[in-house]
Amino acid sequence: MSAAVNQSRGVWALAWTRLKADRVGMVCLWIVAAFMLLVALTAADVVAGSWQKEIGVPNAPPHVVGPKPAEALGAIEVPKGPNVDLSDIDPLAPRYAEWEEAAKKYKTEEVNRAETLPLGADRLGRDILQKVLKGAEVSIVVGLLAAVVATFIGTLLGAISGFFGGKIGDLLEWVYNVFTAIPSILLIFAFAVIFGRGVMSVVLILGLTGWTGIYRLVRAEFMKHRQRDYVRSAEAIGASNASRMFKHILPNVSHVALVQLSLHVVSFIKSEVILSYLGLGVSVDQVSWGTMLAEAQSELILGYWWQLAAVTVTMAVFVTAFALFTDALRDALDPKLRGLE
Repeated sequence: MSAAVNQSRGVWALAWTRLKADRVGMVCLWIVAAFMLLVALTAADVVAGSWQKEIGVPNAPPHVVGPKPAEALGAIEVPKGPNVDLSDIDPLAPRYAEWEEAAKKYKTEEVNRAETLPLGADRLGRDILQKVLKGAEVSIVVGLLAAVVATFIGTLLGAISGFFGGKIGDLLEWVYNVFTAIPSILLIFAFAVIFGRGVMSVVLILGLTGWTGIYRLVRAEFMKHRQRDYVRSAEAIGASNASRMFKHILPNVSHVALVQLSLHVVSFIKSEVILSYLGLGVSVDQVSWGTMLAEAQSELILGYWWQLAAVTVTMAVFVTAFALFTDALRDALDPKLRGLE
């Protein structure tokens, strides 16, 4: 006789089951995964490795718009006829033949630039499609790394403050109050002046200024769990403070840190865009969604809208998908729903 043994499913297995039942969440998960694959390919220079090359006519339009007419390029019709003296039109005309003969002594390479590109070209003739993909790599990597730094700092300090309390908790609460008392935008600008420009500088700036919300939530969870029976039982059998903090309590509050991590990714991507737009983000030899928006500002005045449209749509798709995925992940990890399985 075989007896059926009912095994309880783990927390993560139940969360994955709930996440798979959310169609919007799964669609957004696939979109986010596609962006992450593009980030990996661009980081390996498999995709958009030549984004700095000037392969198109400056401000070349997208394919759907078509090439610009000759009059839009500023073409000038030169009068012809036996009685026309070119020196009256151009004083340097008599020297052209001389210069042409001198130029034949040197080898010249003619560069054929595309009049149209899939998403158009910028003012230097660089492919906007490649720039958008490379900019996605920088912005998404900055958002992810900064969120990891902020989550690590907030979780560590929140765990120490919530578990020990006393003077240690008071000291960390004072540090928390100092950071929250200063307006976040001023704090970010202050750190930007200290660290300068660059990808790692932006990661440190956002990570060191964005940990306060995570700290507050993790601290409250540790204060609640440190009095639970399973923690007291671990203390009774001789478990150390570090063991009770990170082996017993932390796994039970990890969903809070994970949800906050995903929420901060979206927030930090927006912050990186703002910093780069203001000239305080990535260095001048790099491209991000923020630097592209700054370039598109001057191009839009001249009627060249395609760079602004490309970066805006791409950023909106990723940020929206990641935000909806975060909502689905938060619902899947909500401990209040575990009893419904």
